[in-house]
Amino acid sequence: MTTLFEPGVESVDYDVVKVLRERTGEVLQQRRRTIEANGRQLSEGDLRALALDIIADELQALSSERINSGQVPLSLEEEERLTTAVAAALHGAGRIQPWLENPDVENIDANGFDNVFVSFADGSQEKVGPIAESDEDMIEMIRVLAATSGLSSRPFDSNNTQLDLRLPDGSRLSAVMAVSNRPSLSVRRKRLRVARLSELRANGTVTPEIEAFLTAAVRARLNIMIAGEVNSGKTTLLQAIANEISPRERLITIERSLELDLHELKELHPNVMALEERLANAEGQGYVSMASLVRRSLRSNPQRVIVGEVLGDEVVAMLNAMSQGNDGSLSTVHANSSEDVFQKLSTYAIQAEERLPIHASQLLIANALKLVVFVNRDEDPVTGLQRRRVTSIREVSGYADERVTSSEIYGLDENDNVVPNAPMTDRTRQRLERQGFVVGDYDFPGRW
Repeated sequence: MTTLFEPGVESVDYDVVKVLRERTGEVLQQRRRTIEANGRQLSEGDLRALALDIIADELQALSSERINSGQVPLSLEEEERLTTAVAAALHGAGRIQPWLENPDVENIDANGFDNVFVSFADGSQEKVGPIAESDEDMIEMIRVLAATSGLSSRPFDSNNTQLDLRLPDGSRLSAVMAVSNRPSLSVRRKRLRVARLSELRANGTVTPEIEAFLTAAVRARLNIMIAGEVNSGKTTLLQAIANEISPRERLITIERSLELDLHELKELHPNVMALEERLANAEGQGYVSMASLVRRSLRSNPQRVIVGEVLGDEVVAMLNAMSQGNDGSLSTVHANSSEDVFQKLSTYAIQAEERLPIHASQLLIANALKLVVFVNRDEDPVTGLQRRRVTSIREVSGYADERVTSSEIYGLDENDNVVPNAPMTDRTRQRLERQGFVVGDYDFPGRW
């Protein structure tokens, strides 16, 4: 018997879970086909309810088998734990599902099925029990998730060794196999369902002035690029800024795997078209790139285009979209500083299908972008815990000597506070003032 032991979690016999999942899955598919053949379409809720009924039948049959063989039948507590585990295996994320349901969990990293680490919101990390029976079972678990999450099924095999997808709860899963010594996965939890700038101000990510500045900037329809290192909070900040957009505007979001969820926030954004990159199937067909989705979005009457993350050749299409009338567009990019963004975007543009030379890419960036917002993740010197802060805002002022010209209008002072650092251009200042923002009208806390 293989069991999972965690603090506060009762043991579960996963050999039994595996058998029950196979039995339940077969019966569920048979009943689903029968019901749909009679003209009734089952919703996701219907399928989950039907699965629970089948699990109950299978558990009753298992208890009968045990009684007939002279064994002790399942207790009520065992049945409850098995029901939860089988349901998670069918519709959730298997053995990582309990961690996904823990509100304090921030990240889950597995280097093989039995070398698993969980990071918590307070910055602590723990090594936990196995998430599968073997590396092969872990790969199978990932394949099940890839087949049932996102807008389309995504292959995960020796020909498709990398996988990125959005789990049903909004968390982002990244997995690799074959190119690593063992199959590995990383899950980044989506802890804020609806991010607002006011929440980020309350938790110290932005100061009151930066909150007011970003609110005015998005309403003034300035094109904004959010930059930062891995896991610095770029996507959360992007969603918070996007949630200041008027509900009267039509938005188109473009992502590798859906995680912004603006299309699900009907009260804030009733008119959203969400597009997701589609990978090629096993025959190498059906691939739809981010770049093609950006170009397609321009034919769908967007008032703003939001690109979840720039990682490649979509950069040229995105910058063209920003400079051709879709003012107020937003995106994110990995970078080490606000100034590093321009070189990073140029590098992507050089590698794109258009093969833009450096001076052409810099000119395109200068014409498209207005603001770069840098969010940093570091350690609080007092508490020792991880913190995320907007530490730099850079305004693009033009193009000269074949380079983007810019100035850091907000940055860190000698006391580690974010303060006005340089004057912005008159045009930007006037556009922000029309939205009610005036530099220096906000109090800065001594430490936050």
